[in-house]
Amino acid sequence: MERRRSFPDILAGGIFVLIGGSFVVGSLSYALGTPLRMGPGYFPLLVGVILAALGLAIVIKGLIAGEVISFGPIPWRAVGFVVLALLFFGFTVRRLGFVPTSAVTALLTTLASRQVRLLTAVAVAVALTVASALIFVVGLQLRIPLWGPWLSF
Repeated sequence: MERRRSFPDILAGGIFVLIGGSFVVGSLSYALGTPLRMGPGYFPLLVGVILAALGLAIVIKGLIAGEVISFGPIPWRAVGFVVLALLFFGFTVRRLGFVPTSAVTALLTTLASRQVRLLTAVAVAVALTVASALIFVVGLQLRIPLWGPWLSF
């Protein structure tokens, strides 16, 4: 019986374990608190443990049930749009405000796919912007201005 291993799964799982482990180690320098009164280290610890456990599961799957995976061409359009969207958001969120920056970021990431039409991309961008504003600014009460100084009239 031939035993096949999936190198991409082992590598990806190992990366998850390393990142999760670094979150766990970093969270230990903060107060953890209790589940009812969480300290600043509680959430990073929880995320790190979950990420490391998922990574370990992926490594085990790669060792046991590996399969041959052939990689196709790299989707450079998608890579470019996603990187551009992240850079745009990071550099302009404080100056443009959360609403316009989120809308442009969502539009750019939606346009990363060749199958999405412009009207669909705009609809997705509007829906994601409204949902993000409700979740982060209204629900979580983050101190990010909805409209930035670049757009002050």
